[in-house]
Amino acid sequence: MRTEGTLARLDRVFARLDREPQRPAHIDVPTMSRHRFVLFSATLAFYLAIVWAVVTTSWLVRLDWQVMFFRPYQQWPQIHAFLDYYVVLGQRGPTAVMVAAWLGWRSWRQHTLRPLLTLATSLLLLNVTVGAAKYGMGRLGPHYATVIGSNEMGLGGDIFPSGHTANAVVTWGILAYLASTARARRWLSAGSAVTSLGVGLTTVYLGTHWLSDVLLGWAAGLLILLALPWFEPLTARAEQGILALRDRWRDRWRARRGRGATAAPAEAAGVPVVLAPRSPAPREAVARETVAAGRAPRPPVYLGGPPASRAERAVLAGSRRPAHPGRSPRGTTSTTTRS
Repeated sequence: MRTEGTLARLDRVFARLDREPQRPAHIDVPTMSRHRFVLFSATLAFYLAIVWAVVTTSWLVRLDWQVMFFRPYQQWPQIHAFLDYYVVLGQRGPTAVMVAAWLGWRSWRQHTLRPLLTLATSLLLLNVTVGAAKYGMGRLGPHYATVIGSNEMGLGGDIFPSGHTANAVVTWGILAYLASTARARRWLSAGSAVTSLGVGLTTVYLGTHWLSDVLLGWAAGLLILLALPWFEPLTARAEQGILALRDRWRDRWRARRGRGATAAPAEAAGVPVVLAPRSPAPREAVARETVAAGRAPRPPVYLGGPPASRAERAVLAGSRRPAHPGRSPRGTTSTTTRS
């Protein structure tokens, strides 16, 4: 059946994860070291400083308005078409699909679910933290601003911090976080930083975000990447739980398939079937015995009288052998004598 074929393919995919009982030795899991903790604390302080500068309508808000009135999309219109496509690198849906495909291949090669689970954890943290900040502060964007020079806070908007920027930092930064070697981690960190920086400035160029939105988005994404080591034990337990659930599901499926094969008819299994003669039913046997006991044996009936002897049958039927001129029929006396 089609369902059984699908289950068999899934079983083969999950079975690859069991080829190595332990994680490969060259893959290290980042921990919350002192250096990382210092970076996390500094980034958190920068995050809070940006929020305070916007809430108090400081010089940062005035800078936002100056950049908005500058209208970069009118100053450099020749790059507008390119940046319309480039900003897609910060959209959550397309980037999550691309990065998940790459990390899925990494999970297949490394025989572990950690890359995919780490990506899922980072995206969950991104949605919770950035989403809560967006709707909690309710800032309006440049295209919907109402009062010149105001911070536009608490008016039902959802652009502070910049979701495109934070998503670019987390989605592309997770590749550097999961890198296998220090060299790969350095190159991927630089690439993700340039990509997220370009996405943030692109939103300012298009006029969809204030400059302070982009600054807060960078800080929000970096906080998530720096905090991921705290969630590594949870990721490991989730991986063990998923594999244990897989084992129970596989055992149950094999047991169900085994019961189905036992209950199947012998013809379907390819075993020859021996057909025994059917014994007569009890009523038929009793009837036969009654008839046989109530009747006397009949003498044999011959049509046309009793059978003739062998010689008579030969004479009546004629000999099948051709006539022999030099021989006499068997049983007669020859009348000629040899000279």
